[in-house]
Amino acid sequence: MTEIYLDNSATTRPYQAVIDLTGTILAESFGNPSSMHVKGVEAEKLISKARRQVAAVFECHEKEIYFTSGGTEANNLAIKGAAYRNRRRGTHLVTSTIEHPSALSCFQFLEQEGFTVSYLEVDRQGLVDQEQLKNTVGSETVLVSIMHVNNEIGSVQPLEELGRIIKNSNPETLFHADTVQSFGRLPLKPDTWQADMVTASAHKIHGPRGAGCLWLKKGALLQPLLHGGGQEYGLRSGTENTAAIAGFGLAAEICSTRLREKTAELYDLKQAFYRKLLEAGTSFTVNGPKPEESAPHIINLSFPGLKAEMLLHTLEDKEVYVSAGSACHSKHPDPSHVLKAIGTERENLDSALRFSFSGFNTMEEAETAAIVTAEVTAELQKIM
Repeated sequence: MTEIYLDNSATTRPYQAVIDLTGTILAESFGNPSSMHVKGVEAEKLISKARRQVAAVFECHEKEIYFTSGGTEANNLAIKGAAYRNRRRGTHLVTSTIEHPSALSCFQFLEQEGFTVSYLEVDRQGLVDQEQLKNTVGSETVLVSIMHVNNEIGSVQPLEELGRIIKNSNPETLFHADTVQSFGRLPLKPDTWQADMVTASAHKIHGPRGAGCLWLKKGALLQPLLHGGGQEYGLRSGTENTAAIAGFGLAAEICSTRLREKTAELYDLKQAFYRKLLEAGTSFTVNGPKPEESAPHIINLSFPGLKAEMLLHTLEDKEVYVSAGSACHSKHPDPSHVLKAIGTERENLDSALRFSFSGFNTMEEAETAAIVTAEVTAELQKIM
């Protein structure tokens, strides 16, 4: 059996066209984009093209796109930048209990800096308590940060409704949405959400590592975190990673082509995997939303009586690659903060695995992975 990679929420296999483009740029278009000679201008044009390609996904103006080194830096820039820039107006920040570590860690840091943070609770499906949000946002609230799609359980927040609540409560409050897991997989409508900032990452959409972006609505102001040469319109200094940024742009363009059909195909893969597990009589529990109600590419399952790490490595021996949770947090021994927040029972916390699909996966792979998972869990449960 050939390997089956189902850890696409952690990182994705780059498109061949992206690999070819980045390789060519590293070899030939290596000039500094800030240089005034031909090689510099050549690099600058590649970045400008990527900016247009990414802006097209957000349906925004290209000058509202600021490139970063990835989703983590983009989240840090949005959250810390907004907090520091608007500190005179207020020191109250709002987020949810199931955000990505790159966002939660920012809020924990800002608490040490004197800010007050309210952490919104979520229900069993991982959806934010809207009534709590309404009662939490006030005159001192300068920022609300909510992820669009949760990276562990695939819950999809109704950002249009959340944005309406935020702006009705305080029109001056900045609204940040982390779309690292939805960019290139679901339609993005920052204006409809009334968002002020949106973040994304290249390596989640078959682009290279080392590139991400922040969409910043015209008029919204942030405090830069990096100071230097004034690149990215003065908001993010540092010589641009031309190859990674160009690869990001190309991956964004490819992902946005036939987006609706690609989303449907991902749902089909996930549903086929789910059905095969059910047909095999496998004992498991879905963590978070039902498969048809979550993001198209993510499903989180617990297998009673088994340890996730043991199951993960047994599947690895069969060349089926999955995750025990967020890749950014998977080496920590503590149970997933996301699963704890949605009220997952203790026996299911230790046996949870995340299966995440991409367009590189086939229907045969999805069904084979389910069969292998069913066989492996049955064998291990007998032993245990």
